[in-house]
Amino acid sequence: MATFELVAECTKTRARAGLLHTAHGTIETPVFMPVGTQATVKGLTQRDLAEELDVRILLANTYHLYLRPGHEVIRRLGGLHRFMSWPRAILTDSGGYQVFSLSDLRKITDEGVVFQSHLDGDRHVFTPESTVDVQMALGSDIMMALDECPEYPVSHEYAREAMEQTFAWVGSGEYRRSSWSR
Repeated sequence: MATFELVAECTKTRARAGLLHTAHGTIETPVFMPVGTQATVKGLTQRDLAEELDVRILLANTYHLYLRPGHEVIRRLGGLHRFMSWPRAILTDSGGYQVFSLSDLRKITDEGVVFQSHLDGDRHVFTPESTVDVQMALGSDIMMALDECPEYPVSHEYAREAMEQTFAWVGSGEYRRSSWSR
């Protein structure tokens, strides 16, 4: 379980600096977090990342790892840290970015998101619960909740609907509404 320790806060802007403690090390925040979409940062070795750049945390993409090689394969191989030979912290997203980037291949409902795979056309359902299950199988240090990530620019109304949908998926219940898609 990750914990956050506040080190400093700007009284004017409320910007914060802190330490994020995870099972795989402490990360000073704010932090630059390279993206290893499919368990690798393109063009850099793990040695470059850890020793040369002193990267403390990487982001891995739940959607893409779910499709290939598959979260159960990664679980059987000892989790994402072992799979990618990365000893430091890993944050996994929920697939929410793909809600935006694959907008032509998805349908949003109150239950989650139905994706049509960009690889083979198969349909996959991502629910708030299933994205946590996948991230647990990956063994991430920090898991993100399923969220709707709207494109830019976006109207205030659409941004509010996306936020309300995300809150509903997180479980507040306050923003539940009938099934709809965009």
